[in-house]
Amino acid sequence: MRELSGKHAVVTGGGRGIGAAIAQRLAEQGAHVTLMGRTREPLEERADALRVLTDMHCEAVDVADPASVAAAFDAAARRFGPVSILVNNAGQASSAPFIKTDLALWQQMLDVNLTGTYLGTKAVLSGMLATGWGRIVNVASTAGQKGYPYVSAYCAAKHGVIGMTRALALELAQKNITVNAVCPGYTDTDIVREAITNIRAKTGRSEAEAQGELAKHNPQGRLVRPDEVANAVLWLCLPGAEAITGQAISVSGGEVM
Repeated sequence: MRELSGKHAVVTGGGRGIGAAIAQRLAEQGAHVTLMGRTREPLEERADALRVLTDMHCEAVDVADPASVAAAFDAAARRFGPVSILVNNAGQASSAPFIKTDLALWQQMLDVNLTGTYLGTKAVLSGMLATGWGRIVNVASTAGQKGYPYVSAYCAAKHGVIGMTRALALELAQKNITVNAVCPGYTDTDIVREAITNIRAKTGRSEAEAQGELAKHNPQGRLVRPDEVANAVLWLCLPGAEAITGQAISVSGGEVM
């Protein structure tokens, strides 16, 4: 039994990493999936791989641009109908000491990670209210639950995502719409591989040593796998999770408790 058959799911940042893994889990359960991301090519590649499971659609979008978001979500709704499941996964991380974090970097982190989540949610909420059912899952980060040095803007944005999640969950608690955040620790994705490259460049450490610097935050001593994050997202969307709302669920091997 495919428990999400007939539902329309949108996954932003769906072309690779955590987003691609989430798209696969939703497709396996029968949802029609729209992948959104800044670059169309990886979206189409992922969609082609998943069409054996379900109907797929792709839309290029800049999640920080209101006009781009409106156009992408309108096109998705024309293809598959109102959005039932929204996974706000698109994100970006840049590091700098706070004293070197200029206003442009600060604003970029807020625009992509926080305003992008706001815009995506605004685009689908009226439809969810009209149909009386919805699942919104925001992929935040352990950086929304604690602090890390040299990523103050990113931490601020992800803390904002969790705050918005909690507030909106209360607004919608009697509307059959749940709103949750999933908070991965350091995960084996392009963002983390870029961080490893930066560590190597600045410290001269080997790749294994650089990865170890990040993995040591996880009490299990490893990077999280994208499919582990995807499994948590799927659970929140399946029947039986109706009472789970307003939560920030850490997927981090015990880093945040």
